Amino acid sequence: MFNFATNYYLCTCLVRDIYMKKIVLLFLVLCCAAIGYSMDIESTMPSDTLYVASADIDDVATTDTAVSETPKKKNFFNKVIDYFADANKKNDKKFDFSVIGGPHYSSDTQLGLGLVGAGLYRIDRSDTIMQPSNVSIFGDVSTVGFFLLGVRGNNFFPKDRFRLNYNAYLFSFPSSYWGIGYEQGDNDGNQTNLKYFQARFRVDFMVRVVKNLYIGPLLIFDFAKVKELSRPNVFGDQPQVVRNYGFGAMMSFDNRDVVTNPHHGVYAYLTQMFRPSWMWNDYAFSTTEFGFSTYHKVWRGGILAYQLTGRFNFGDPAWAMMSRLGGSNSMRGYYEGRYRDKHMLTTQLELRQNIYHRIGGVVWVGAGNVFHNKETFKKILPNYGLGFRWEFKKNVNVRLDYGFGKKGQSCFLFNINEAF
Repeated sequence: MFNFATNYYLCTCLVRDIYMKKIVLLFLVLCCAAIGYSMDIESTMPSDTLYVASADIDDVATTDTAVSETPKKKNFFNKVIDYFADANKKNDKKFDFSVIGGPHYSSDTQLGLGLVGAGLYRIDRSDTIMQPSNVSIFGDVSTVGFFLLGVRGNNFFPKDRFRLNYNAYLFSFPSSYWGIGYEQGDNDGNQTNLKYFQARFRVDFMVRVVKNLYIGPLLIFDFAKVKELSRPNVFGDQPQVVRNYGFGAMMSFDNRDVVTNPHHGVYAYLTQMFRPSWMWNDYAFSTTEFGFSTYHKVWRGGILAYQLTGRFNFGDPAWAMMSRLGGSNSMRGYYEGRYRDKHMLTTQLELRQNIYHRIGGVVWVGAGNVFHNKETFKKILPNYGLGFRWEFKKNVNVRLDYGFGKKGQSCFLFNINEAF
Protein backbone atom coordinates (compact mmCIF):
# COMPACT_ATOMS: atom_id res chain seq x y z
CA MET A 1 0.00 0.00 0.00
CA PHE A 2 2.42 2.68 1.15
CA ASN A 3 5.79 3.07 -0.46
CA PHE A 4 7.42 4.85 2.45
CA ALA A 5 10.93 3.64 1.68
CA THR A 6 11.39 5.57 -1.55
CA ASN A 7 8.85 8.32 -1.59
CA TYR A 8 5.97 9.81 0.31
CA TYR A 9 2.38 10.05 -0.70
CA LEU A 10 -0.80 11.28 0.83
CA CYS A 11 -2.98 8.20 0.58
CA THR A 12 -3.38 4.94 -1.26
CA CYS A 13 -6.76 3.39 -1.94
CA LEU A 14 -7.35 -0.27 -2.67
CA VAL A 15 -11.09 -0.23 -3.47
CA ARG A 16 -12.44 -3.40 -4.99
CA ASP A 17 -16.08 -2.49 -5.53
CA ILE A 18 -16.54 -1.01 -9.02
CA TYR A 19 -19.25 1.44 -7.98
CA MET A 20 -17.20 2.66 -5.03
CA LYS A 21 -14.17 3.13 -7.30
CA LYS A 22 -16.11 5.53 -9.50
CA ILE A 23 -17.44 7.47 -6.51
CA VAL A 24 -13.97 7.76 -4.93
CA LEU A 25 -12.36 8.79 -8.21
CA LEU A 26 -14.87 11.59 -8.80
CA PHE A 27 -14.80 12.65 -5.15
CA LEU A 28 -11.00 12.94 -4.95
CA VAL A 29 -10.70 14.80 -8.24
CA LEU A 30 -13.19 17.36 -6.96
CA CYS A 31 -11.39 17.55 -3.62
CA CYS A 32 -8.05 18.05 -5.35
CA ALA A 33 -9.44 20.97 -7.33
CA ALA A 34 -11.69 22.60 -4.76
CA ILE A 35 -10.81 21.48 -1.23
CA GLY A 36 -7.65 22.51 0.52
CA TYR A 37 -6.04 25.09 2.63
CA SER A 38 -3.02 27.14 1.69
CA MET A 39 -0.87 29.38 3.81
CA ASP A 40 1.70 31.94 2.79
CA ILE A 41 4.74 31.98 5.08
CA GLU A 42 5.72 35.60 4.45
CA SER A 43 2.37 37.35 4.17
CA THR A 44 -1.36 36.82 4.44
CA MET A 45 -3.79 37.08 1.56
CA PRO A 46 -3.92 40.59 0.01
CA SER A 47 -6.35 42.88 1.78
CA ASP A 48 -9.46 44.11 0.02
CA THR A 49 -8.81 47.14 -2.21
CA LEU A 50 -10.90 50.25 -2.71
CA TYR A 51 -12.50 50.43 -6.12
CA VAL A 52 -13.25 53.89 -7.54
CA ALA A 53 -16.06 54.07 -10.12
CA SER A 54 -16.25 57.14 -12.32
CA ALA A 55 -19.60 58.89 -12.71
CA ASP A 56 -21.80 58.04 -15.63
CA ILE A 57 -21.29 60.44 -18.52
CA ASP A 58 -24.95 61.45 -18.36
CA ASP A 59 -24.48 62.59 -14.79
CA VAL A 60 -21.42 64.80 -15.38
CA ALA A 61 -23.54 67.89 -15.24
CA THR A 62 -24.89 66.99 -11.85
CA THR A 63 -21.71 65.75 -10.14
CA ASP A 64 -18.01 66.51 -10.41
CA THR A 65 -16.77 63.86 -8.00
CA ALA A 66 -16.06 60.18 -8.40
CA VAL A 67 -18.20 57.66 -6.63
CA SER A 68 -16.23 55.40 -4.29
CA GLU A 69 -17.47 51.92 -3.63
CA THR A 70 -16.12 49.30 -1.26
CA PRO A 71 -16.84 45.80 -2.52
CA LYS A 72 -18.06 43.04 -0.26
CA LYS A 73 -15.39 41.22 1.67
CA LYS A 74 -14.32 37.89 0.09
CA ASN A 75 -15.21 34.78 2.01
CA PHE A 76 -12.78 31.99 2.90
CA PHE A 77 -13.55 29.81 -0.10
CA ASN A 78 -13.12 32.66 -2.59
CA LYS A 79 -9.73 33.44 -1.06
CA VAL A 80 -8.69 29.78 -1.42
CA ILE A 81 -9.78 29.75 -5.06
CA ASP A 82 -7.90 33.01 -5.73
CA TYR A 83 -4.77 31.58 -4.15
CA PHE A 84 -4.75 28.37 -6.17
CA ALA A 85 -5.30 30.38 -9.35
CA ASP A 86 -1.85 31.94 -8.81
CA ALA A 87 -0.13 29.16 -6.81
CA ASN A 88 1.99 27.97 -9.74
CA LYS A 89 3.33 31.40 -10.71
CA LYS A 90 6.86 32.47 -9.97
CA ASN A 91 7.39 34.68 -6.93
CA ASP A 92 10.16 36.27 -4.89
CA LYS A 93 9.33 34.73 -1.54
CA LYS A 94 12.18 33.39 0.55
CA PHE A 95 10.14 30.30 1.32
CA ASP A 96 7.08 29.52 -0.78
CA PHE A 97 5.04 26.99 1.17
CA SER A 98 1.51 25.67 0.63
CA VAL A 99 -0.71 22.93 2.01
CA ILE A 100 -3.30 20.84 0.22
CA GLY A 101 -5.35 17.93 1.44
CA GLY A 102 -8.57 16.02 1.35
CA PRO A 103 -10.42 12.86 2.40
CA HIS A 104 -9.77 9.35 1.12
CA TYR A 105 -11.17 5.86 1.45
CA SER A 106 -9.66 2.40 1.23
CA SER A 107 -10.74 -1.07 2.28
CA ASP A 108 -7.91 -1.14 4.85
CA THR A 109 -7.62 2.37 6.26
CA GLN A 110 -11.33 3.19 5.73
CA LEU A 111 -12.25 6.89 5.80
CA GLY A 112 -9.32 9.21 6.40
CA LEU A 113 -7.96 12.70 5.96
CA GLY A 114 -4.56 13.43 4.47
CA LEU A 115 -2.51 16.62 4.21
CA VAL A 116 0.69 17.40 2.38
CA GLY A 117 2.69 20.62 2.42
CA ALA A 118 5.09 21.57 -0.36
CA GLY A 119 7.79 24.20 0.02
CA LEU A 120 10.23 25.72 -2.50
CA TYR A 121 13.21 27.90 -1.59
CA ARG A 122 16.70 28.99 -2.72
CA ILE A 123 19.79 29.31 -0.53
CA ASP A 124 21.27 31.69 -3.11
CA ARG A 125 18.29 33.83 -4.14
CA SER A 126 20.34 35.64 -6.79
CA ASP A 127 20.68 32.39 -8.79
CA THR A 128 17.34 32.07 -10.57
CA ILE A 129 18.62 29.57 -13.16
CA MET A 130 19.36 26.66 -10.83
CA GLN A 131 16.33 24.64 -9.72
CA PRO A 132 14.99 25.51 -6.25
CA SER A 133 15.35 23.29 -3.21
CA ASN A 134 12.20 21.52 -2.06
CA VAL A 135 10.72 20.17 1.15
CA SER A 136 7.52 18.24 1.76
CA ILE A 137 5.69 17.58 5.01
CA PHE A 138 3.01 14.90 4.90
CA GLY A 139 0.48 13.43 7.30
CA ASP A 140 -2.56 11.18 7.33
CA VAL A 141 -5.09 9.82 9.84
CA SER A 142 -8.04 7.47 9.42
CA THR A 143 -10.97 6.02 11.34
CA VAL A 144 -9.28 2.65 11.96
CA GLY A 145 -6.32 4.12 13.82
CA PHE A 146 -3.94 4.53 10.88
CA PHE A 147 -1.62 7.53 11.11
CA LEU A 148 1.35 8.83 9.16
CA LEU A 149 3.73 11.73 9.73
CA GLY A 150 6.89 12.53 7.79
CA VAL A 151 9.16 14.98 6.02
CA ARG A 152 11.18 14.68 2.84
CA GLY A 153 13.31 17.06 0.79
CA ASN A 154 16.20 17.91 -1.50
CA ASN A 155 18.45 20.80 -0.48
CA PHE A 156 20.63 22.26 -3.25
CA PHE A 157 23.56 24.39 -2.12
CA PRO A 158 24.87 27.39 -4.13
CA LYS A 159 26.03 26.51 -7.66
CA ASP A 160 24.76 22.97 -7.00
CA ARG A 161 28.13 21.92 -5.57
CA PHE A 162 26.51 19.97 -2.74
CA ARG A 163 23.17 18.26 -2.22
CA LEU A 164 21.51 17.15 1.01
CA ASN A 165 18.66 14.67 0.57
CA TYR A 166 16.56 13.41 3.47
CA ASN A 167 13.48 11.30 4.16
CA ALA A 168 12.01 10.58 7.61
CA TYR A 169 8.63 9.19 8.58
CA LEU A 170 6.72 7.13 11.11
CA PHE A 171 3.38 5.38 10.75
CA SER A 172 1.04 2.78 12.21
CA PHE A 173 -0.79 0.77 9.60
CA PRO A 174 -3.42 -2.03 9.44
CA SER A 175 -1.96 -4.11 6.63
CA SER A 176 -1.78 -7.63 5.23
CA TYR A 177 1.03 -10.18 4.95
CA TRP A 178 1.26 -13.14 2.57
CA GLY A 179 4.72 -14.49 3.32
CA ILE A 180 8.10 -14.26 1.60
CA GLY A 181 8.64 -15.09 -2.07
CA TYR A 182 6.57 -14.88 -5.22
CA GLU A 183 4.82 -18.21 -4.67
CA GLN A 184 3.68 -17.22 -1.16
CA GLY A 185 2.48 -13.82 -2.31
CA ASP A 186 0.58 -15.29 -5.25
CA ASN A 187 -1.46 -17.55 -2.95
CA ASP A 188 -4.66 -15.75 -1.91
CA GLY A 189 -5.11 -18.17 1.00
CA ASN A 190 -1.95 -16.85 2.70
CA GLN A 191 -3.40 -13.40 3.42
CA THR A 192 -2.85 -12.51 7.08
CA ASN A 193 -4.10 -9.43 8.89
CA LEU A 194 -1.17 -7.46 10.24
CA LYS A 195 -0.98 -4.18 12.13
CA TYR A 196 2.44 -2.75 12.69
CA PHE A 197 4.38 0.39 13.50
CA GLN A 198 7.31 1.45 11.34
CA ALA A 199 9.78 4.33 11.32
CA ARG A 200 12.58 5.20 8.94
CA PHE A 201 15.25 7.87 8.67
CA ARG A 202 17.61 8.29 5.75
CA VAL A 203 19.95 11.12 4.82
CA ASP A 204 22.66 11.42 2.17
CA PHE A 205 25.11 14.23 1.43
CA MET A 206 26.27 14.43 -2.19
CA VAL A 207 29.36 16.25 -3.49
CA ARG A 208 29.72 17.19 -7.15
CA VAL A 209 32.98 15.79 -8.50
CA VAL A 210 32.46 16.70 -12.15
CA LYS A 211 29.54 18.20 -14.04
CA ASN A 212 26.30 16.33 -13.17
CA LEU A 213 28.17 13.57 -11.27
CA TYR A 214 27.76 13.34 -7.48
CA ILE A 215 29.24 11.04 -4.82
CA GLY A 216 28.62 10.98 -1.10
CA PRO A 217 27.90 9.06 2.14
CA LEU A 218 24.52 8.10 3.58
CA LEU A 219 23.08 7.02 6.93
CA ILE A 220 19.91 5.00 7.46
CA PHE A 221 17.82 3.69 10.37
CA ASP A 222 14.79 1.37 10.23
CA PHE A 223 12.45 0.18 12.95
CA ALA A 224 9.37 -2.06 12.67
CA LYS A 225 7.17 -3.65 15.35
CA VAL A 226 4.22 -5.98 14.86
CA LYS A 227 1.28 -4.91 17.04
CA GLU A 228 -1.39 -7.37 15.88
CA LEU A 229 -1.13 -10.63 13.91
CA SER A 230 -4.12 -12.80 12.98
CA ARG A 231 -2.24 -15.92 11.75
CA PRO A 232 1.16 -16.41 13.43
CA ASN A 233 1.75 -19.64 11.48
CA VAL A 234 2.00 -17.69 8.19
CA PHE A 235 4.45 -15.27 9.80
CA GLY A 236 6.68 -18.19 10.77
CA ASP A 237 9.85 -17.51 12.73
CA GLN A 238 10.20 -13.92 11.53
CA PRO A 239 10.92 -11.44 14.36
CA GLN A 240 8.10 -9.17 15.51
CA VAL A 241 10.53 -6.37 16.34
CA VAL A 242 13.14 -5.29 13.78
CA ARG A 243 15.87 -2.66 14.24
CA ASN A 244 18.49 -1.88 11.63
CA TYR A 245 21.28 0.71 11.64
CA GLY A 246 23.23 1.25 8.47
CA PHE A 247 25.61 3.37 6.45
CA GLY A 248 26.78 3.44 2.89
CA ALA A 249 27.66 5.48 -0.16
CA MET A 250 25.83 6.69 -3.25
CA MET A 251 26.91 7.80 -6.71
CA SER A 252 24.54 9.54 -9.09
CA PHE A 253 24.46 11.24 -12.47
CA ASP A 254 21.74 13.86 -12.76
CA ASN A 255 21.19 16.37 -15.56
CA ARG A 256 17.40 16.67 -15.19
CA ASP A 257 16.00 20.17 -15.51
CA VAL A 258 14.02 19.82 -12.26
CA VAL A 259 13.75 16.86 -9.88
CA THR A 260 10.06 17.28 -8.98
CA ASN A 261 8.77 17.21 -12.58
CA PRO A 262 11.48 16.42 -15.16
CA HIS A 263 10.91 17.44 -18.78
CA HIS A 264 14.27 16.28 -20.13
CA GLY A 265 17.49 14.70 -18.96
CA VAL A 266 18.85 11.53 -17.37
CA TYR A 267 19.03 10.37 -13.77
CA ALA A 268 21.09 7.32 -12.80
CA TYR A 269 22.24 6.18 -9.36
CA LEU A 270 24.08 3.34 -7.63
CA THR A 271 23.78 2.88 -3.87
CA GLN A 272 25.58 0.47 -1.55
CA MET A 273 24.33 0.15 2.04
CA PHE A 274 25.69 -1.93 4.92
CA ARG A 275 23.92 -3.05 8.10
CA PRO A 276 26.64 -5.07 9.91
CA SER A 277 26.22 -7.04 13.12
CA TRP A 278 28.67 -4.79 14.99
CA MET A 279 26.13 -1.96 14.63
CA TRP A 280 23.67 -3.79 16.95
CA ASN A 281 21.87 -5.44 14.03
CA ASP A 282 20.40 -8.87 14.85
CA TYR A 283 19.70 -9.39 11.15
CA ALA A 284 22.84 -8.24 9.35
CA PHE A 285 22.78 -7.71 5.59
CA SER A 286 23.83 -5.36 2.80
CA THR A 287 21.77 -3.77 0.05
CA THR A 288 22.72 -2.76 -3.48
CA GLU A 289 20.34 -0.49 -5.38
CA PHE A 290 20.48 0.99 -8.85
CA GLY A 291 18.17 3.07 -10.98
CA PHE A 292 18.10 4.62 -14.43
CA SER A 293 15.52 7.16 -15.64
CA THR A 294 15.35 9.18 -18.84
CA TYR A 295 12.97 11.88 -20.09
CA HIS A 296 12.35 13.03 -23.66
CA LYS A 297 9.98 15.50 -25.29
CA VAL A 298 8.06 13.65 -28.04
CA TRP A 299 5.69 16.42 -29.21
CA ARG A 300 4.11 19.58 -27.89
CA GLY A 301 3.25 19.04 -24.24
CA GLY A 302 4.23 15.37 -24.38
CA ILE A 303 7.01 13.81 -22.28
CA LEU A 304 8.05 10.15 -22.56
CA ALA A 305 9.63 8.90 -19.32
CA TYR A 306 11.34 5.55 -18.78
CA GLN A 307 12.68 3.91 -15.62
CA LEU A 308 14.57 0.74 -14.68
CA THR A 309 15.28 -0.10 -11.02
CA GLY A 310 16.81 -2.95 -9.03
CA ARG A 311 17.23 -3.77 -5.35
CA PHE A 312 19.34 -6.66 -4.09
CA ASN A 313 19.77 -7.79 -0.47
CA PHE A 314 22.66 -10.02 0.56
CA GLY A 315 22.80 -11.66 3.97
CA ASP A 316 19.89 -12.11 6.36
CA PRO A 317 17.24 -9.36 6.02
CA ALA A 318 14.08 -9.66 8.14
CA TRP A 319 10.57 -9.45 6.66
CA ALA A 320 10.30 -5.67 7.06
CA MET A 321 13.63 -5.02 5.30
CA MET A 322 13.02 -7.16 2.23
CA SER A 323 12.31 -5.75 -1.22
CA ARG A 324 8.58 -5.03 -1.59
CA LEU A 325 6.86 -4.73 -4.93
CA GLY A 326 4.18 -2.05 -5.38
CA GLY A 327 3.52 1.40 -3.98
CA SER A 328 3.15 4.89 -5.41
CA ASN A 329 6.32 5.05 -7.52
CA SER A 330 6.68 1.75 -9.34
CA MET A 331 4.35 -1.18 -10.05
CA ARG A 332 1.43 1.07 -9.13
CA GLY A 333 -1.66 -1.08 -8.77
CA TYR A 334 -0.15 -3.77 -6.54
CA TYR A 335 -0.63 -3.95 -2.79
CA GLU A 336 2.80 -3.02 -1.51
CA GLY A 337 4.28 -5.91 0.42
CA ARG A 338 2.13 -8.69 -1.01
CA TYR A 339 5.12 -9.75 -3.10
CA ARG A 340 8.35 -9.49 -1.10
CA ASP A 341 11.71 -11.24 -1.24
CA LYS A 342 15.43 -10.52 -1.13
CA HIS A 343 15.67 -9.06 -4.63
CA MET A 344 13.47 -7.04 -6.98
CA LEU A 345 13.56 -5.71 -10.56
CA THR A 346 11.03 -3.27 -12.04
CA THR A 347 10.66 -1.22 -15.21
CA GLN A 348 8.06 1.24 -16.48
CA LEU A 349 7.34 3.50 -19.45
CA GLU A 350 5.08 6.53 -18.97
CA LEU A 351 3.64 9.11 -21.38
CA ARG A 352 2.91 12.47 -19.72
CA GLN A 353 0.73 14.89 -21.67
CA ASN A 354 -0.23 18.45 -20.84
CA ILE A 355 -3.90 18.84 -21.79
CA TYR A 356 -4.95 22.38 -20.92
CA HIS A 357 -3.07 25.02 -18.94
CA ARG A 358 -2.34 23.37 -15.55
CA ILE A 359 -4.18 20.12 -16.32
CA GLY A 360 -2.48 16.99 -17.66
CA GLY A 361 -2.77 13.23 -17.86
CA VAL A 362 -0.54 10.16 -17.99
CA VAL A 363 -0.68 6.54 -19.13
CA TRP A 364 1.91 3.91 -18.27
CA VAL A 365 2.88 0.28 -18.67
CA GLY A 366 5.36 -1.64 -16.54
CA ALA A 367 6.58 -5.01 -15.34
CA GLY A 368 8.61 -6.53 -12.53
CA ASN A 369 8.86 -9.12 -9.78
CA VAL A 370 10.62 -10.20 -6.59
CA PHE A 371 12.91 -13.24 -6.34
CA HIS A 372 15.25 -15.07 -3.96
CA ASN A 373 17.93 -15.91 -6.55
CA LYS A 374 18.24 -16.02 -10.32
CA GLU A 375 16.66 -19.49 -10.45
CA THR A 376 13.44 -18.18 -8.86
CA PHE A 377 13.02 -15.26 -11.27
CA LYS A 378 10.57 -17.07 -13.52
CA LYS A 379 7.41 -14.97 -13.52
CA ILE A 380 6.82 -11.43 -14.78
CA LEU A 381 4.08 -9.38 -13.14
CA PRO A 382 2.40 -6.86 -15.50
CA ASN A 383 1.43 -3.31 -14.56
CA TYR A 384 -0.47 -0.53 -16.31
CA GLY A 385 -2.62 2.47 -15.49
CA LEU A 386 -3.61 6.07 -16.11
CA GLY A 387 -3.57 9.27 -14.10
CA PHE A 388 -4.66 12.87 -13.75
CA ARG A 389 -2.28 15.79 -13.12
CA TRP A 390 -2.86 19.31 -11.81
CA GLU A 391 0.00 21.79 -11.38
CA PHE A 392 -0.32 22.78 -7.74
CA LYS A 393 2.84 24.90 -7.75
CA LYS A 394 5.46 25.60 -10.40
CA ASN A 395 6.76 22.15 -11.47
CA VAL A 396 4.97 20.53 -8.52
CA ASN A 397 2.05 18.37 -9.64
CA VAL A 398 -0.76 16.85 -7.62
CA ARG A 399 -1.28 13.40 -9.12
CA LEU A 400 -4.13 10.93 -9.02
CA ASP A 401 -3.15 7.52 -10.41
CA TYR A 402 -5.23 4.42 -10.97
CA GLY A 403 -3.03 1.35 -11.42
CA PHE A 404 -3.86 -2.23 -12.36
CA GLY A 405 -1.99 -5.49 -11.80
CA LYS A 406 -2.34 -9.25 -11.93
CA LYS A 407 -5.43 -11.12 -10.68
CA GLY A 408 -7.66 -8.06 -10.66
CA GLN A 409 -5.49 -6.08 -8.27
CA SER A 410 -5.95 -2.32 -8.52
CA CYS A 411 -4.93 0.71 -6.53
CA PHE A 412 -5.95 4.37 -6.43
CA LEU A 413 -3.21 6.83 -5.43
CA PHE A 414 -3.33 10.49 -4.38
CA ASN A 415 0.15 11.99 -4.27
CA ILE A 416 2.33 14.98 -5.03
CA ASN A 417 5.21 15.11 -7.56
CA GLU A 418 5.73 12.60 -10.35
CA ALA A 419 6.25 8.90 -9.66
CA PHE A 420 9.82 9.07 -11.00
